[in-house]
Amino acid sequence: MPLVRIDVVEGRTDDEVRRLADTVQAVMVEHFAAPGRDRYQVIHEHRPGRIIALDTGLGFERTDDVVIVQVTQQGRTVDQKRALYAALAERLERDCGIAPTDVVVSVVENTTADWSFGLGRAQFLDGDL
Repeated sequence: MPLVRIDVVEGRTDDEVRRLADTVQAVMVEHFAAPGRDRYQVIHEHRPGRIIALDTGLGFERTDDVVIVQVTQQGRTVDQKRALYAALAERLERDCGIAPTDVVVSVVENTTADWSFGLGRAQFLDGDL
């Protein structure tokens, strides 16, 4: 049950934003063991200059097409994480025209105790999920 935050610079059309979100979801299902109907995405659009993503000494030249994807999840392996990174870079380039150097991904770990899907309950802990 990943929660995905996608941060982009303003300027994409609604269709482009939807294609980006759909592509991320497809990768989550195909490479990160996310059930198909577990789609929790929050998309934030920022004014130009409000995302600062330098290259960490790797020599990348980032553009205003930069996409930062943060995935909060539990229980994925290192291999699944590597597959996620590679598939996001490949698919976002192919399906959305975003250069792989403009794709930044962070995976945040949590536990079953860290989720409530509504009603003020901890569904994983209570045995509902």
